[in-house]
Amino acid sequence: MSRPLSDYEKRKQISVRGLAGVENVADLKKNFNRHLHFTLVKDRNVATPRDYYFALAHTVRDHLVGRWIRTQQYYYEKDPKRIYYLSLEFYMGRTLQNTMVNLGLQNACDEAIYQLGLDMEELQEIEEDAGLGNGGLGRLAACFLDSMATLGLAAYGYGIRYEFGIFNQKISGGWQVEEADDWLRYGNPWEKARPEYMIPVHFYGHVDHGPDGTKWVDTQVILALPYDTPIPGYRNNTVNTMRLWSARAPNEFNLKDFNVGGYIQAVLDRNLAENISRVLYPNDNFFEGKELRLKQEYFVVAATLQDIIRRFKSSKFGSRDPVRTSFDAFPDKVAIQLNDTHPSLAIPELMRVLVDIEKLDWDKAWDITVRTCAYTNHTVLPEALERWPVHLLETLLPRHLEIIYEINQRFLDRVNAMYPGDLDRLRRMSLVEEGSIKRINMAHLCIVGSHVINGVARIHSDILKKTIFKDFYELEPHKFQNKTNGITPRRWLVLCNPGLAEVIAERIGEEYISDLDHLKKLLAFVDDEGFIRDVAKIKQENKLKFAAYLEEEYKVKINPNSLFDVQVKRIHEYKRQLLNCLHVITLYNRIKKEPNQYFVPRTVMIGGKAAPGYHMAKMIIKLVTAIGDVINNDPVIGDRLKMIFLENYRVSLAEKVVPAADLSEQISTAGTEASGTGNMKFMLNGALTIGTMDGANVEMAEEAGEENFFIFGMRVEDVEEMDRKGYCAKDYYDRIPELRQVMDQLSSGFFSPKQPELFKDIVNMLMNNDRFKVFADYEAYIKCQENVSALYRNTKEWTKKVIKNIATSGKFSSDRTIAQYAREIWGVEPTHHKIPAPDDPRE
Repeated sequence: MSRPLSDYEKRKQISVRGLAGVENVADLKKNFNRHLHFTLVKDRNVATPRDYYFALAHTVRDHLVGRWIRTQQYYYEKDPKRIYYLSLEFYMGRTLQNTMVNLGLQNACDEAIYQLGLDMEELQEIEEDAGLGNGGLGRLAACFLDSMATLGLAAYGYGIRYEFGIFNQKISGGWQVEEADDWLRYGNPWEKARPEYMIPVHFYGHVDHGPDGTKWVDTQVILALPYDTPIPGYRNNTVNTMRLWSARAPNEFNLKDFNVGGYIQAVLDRNLAENISRVLYPNDNFFEGKELRLKQEYFVVAATLQDIIRRFKSSKFGSRDPVRTSFDAFPDKVAIQLNDTHPSLAIPELMRVLVDIEKLDWDKAWDITVRTCAYTNHTVLPEALERWPVHLLETLLPRHLEIIYEINQRFLDRVNAMYPGDLDRLRRMSLVEEGSIKRINMAHLCIVGSHVINGVARIHSDILKKTIFKDFYELEPHKFQNKTNGITPRRWLVLCNPGLAEVIAERIGEEYISDLDHLKKLLAFVDDEGFIRDVAKIKQENKLKFAAYLEEEYKVKINPNSLFDVQVKRIHEYKRQLLNCLHVITLYNRIKKEPNQYFVPRTVMIGGKAAPGYHMAKMIIKLVTAIGDVINNDPVIGDRLKMIFLENYRVSLAEKVVPAADLSEQISTAGTEASGTGNMKFMLNGALTIGTMDGANVEMAEEAGEENFFIFGMRVEDVEEMDRKGYCAKDYYDRIPELRQVMDQLSSGFFSPKQPELFKDIVNMLMNNDRFKVFADYEAYIKCQENVSALYRNTKEWTKKVIKNIATSGKFSSDRTIAQYAREIWGVEPTHHKIPAPDDPRE
């Protein structure tokens, strides 16, 4: 079999990246050598591969800096409305290649590195992923930053510079083991510390109500040190900023203890203050009510709001003197988007600043706050909703608790006026939940304190209005919108799948990269033999390359002609990796029963991290590896069926697996997945989807046509109906022989002969308390998978459906999502205007 082409070799023939000018290549080589010798290697005679990576990163960064400064100057001159995207997570992945793509430097860099005798792919692999997020929510924030820059919006991402991001996952004896992600240990060439903008953040203390207003006093101060990362738009010379805060103890921290000889201890205690930005909480769709987490949430909000207000007041490049003294224009110049409830304290904090410090009256301050803030909800799972114990807020943020109580009182007075005497409604809508532990419902705070609330897919937004926020929707229906998620086509097509990007560009030009709707033009090529052949060939090359990677990493020989069946996402019961497992065991049993039958070969890959404290998720990983151990070593099965757990799934691994997948598994119980964005990446890269009518799957099927999708299982209404009637797993177990066989194998220890009891927790959950009704969709899923195999045998018909999916995936660009946020929530107009480059004369 011929060796798959490397991405570099493919790019040698490619236009999508812009041609490498000769003088450009010479300059890049000169700058690379300058960085290598003067910045990095200095006193050492020998350069390491990491030195080469840093030299290249610095060379590329040089092209960003002038554009970055010019962009910020341009914003100060034009004074547009600024967008502030507040998120506790930004799952950025690697930066080098993305920067080269967006600046149009990739071909020139490829050529320069080649001429220097180095391997571009090897250098790119050295970069650490910036894993400052758990999954969908944090990766969405990263795509949004890319789109906001590409659409010329004056936008800023604000978050925390975690010293340790999402843990690295090792699989040991089939079990997940977590390792700290020390991503900064070699330094980060993409960030710039900005100590001149350091900001104090207050905690604890108490509140004084005096004749000259309210004061929060005797607080503990922690400093927020900003680190800025440039965010380039796609070839428009716009470079926006992501500002992440790092916690620093002030120099006088605890040093009053010095007098009693505690100097050493006082200096050591600085660590406690700096723990705030130490580590990302590794939970996805799960609320953990820890004090440190609450500190993180307030830390980012308090520092960011001071920064926003400083910029609002001075708004002149290089100036720190206030030019604006009135806050009347604040909502016209500032939009704050809350990415889930994690930054919800922005609402009481903005009120505190306006009322206590700027001395506005309450009604004026409240009007400004509501018109400035907007809230994106990301989940309806009850265990994910943030409900902070009052006693924690009372200790940590006493003034904010008072403000929340005041907001609640005024809000309930309004509700009571609308629905007199409806005490149950007041109880349901209160921001304060009474109970054994009194709590603040942060989603309610966000709804009351924002002018727009949005879900992230049409079906999800409808569920919000019908269920968990029904009372609020009845009160203020105009506040509720939908903004279906999207992904950036730069990283998720041009960067990760250059071959496909190129055959598309050959047919319809390159405009689609910044306007993904152009992909619709591919519908004209659905029956074009040449295009069908090209698309199938690219997929095969991607599969060969990934098969080679798997063989190297896992020592498993993969049949590259098998159907690559992929489910990569966080491990969670609602995402139903278990349903996938039941299908794989069913296939295994069928082959064992009739070993001489023809069977469409499959390689099933499951990947994703389990929250460290989530027992069932960790058991699911162990089950996947145990099934793989049995199947992959059974000579009767051969290469007809393989199961692999993809270790340490992360952005940079997604960039490899997504282009190679044939089948995308999106099989959550209807009504549980708010949107999903992995589903969109697979669609854009030529995989077909098997999925339930949940999240964005609904809209994807609508765009592509249901006949080009593998849809199965209960709809939301069916699930609701089943909840009313009651779900009985045993009925399915008794009625479906293949399901019974699978469950009996799990119970008897067939997949864990040394520990027959190993999977009893999984069996018990599936049989007795499965919230996500795996058995109810088993039959439909198995049947649907048979249709998948049947179609896969006909390469041409399969590829036609693939082309239809790619051609109709334009809606799922984050550019479209952000244009809708801009027009319908933030009140700004996106622009494709190109800022003059640093070396161009000013307009």
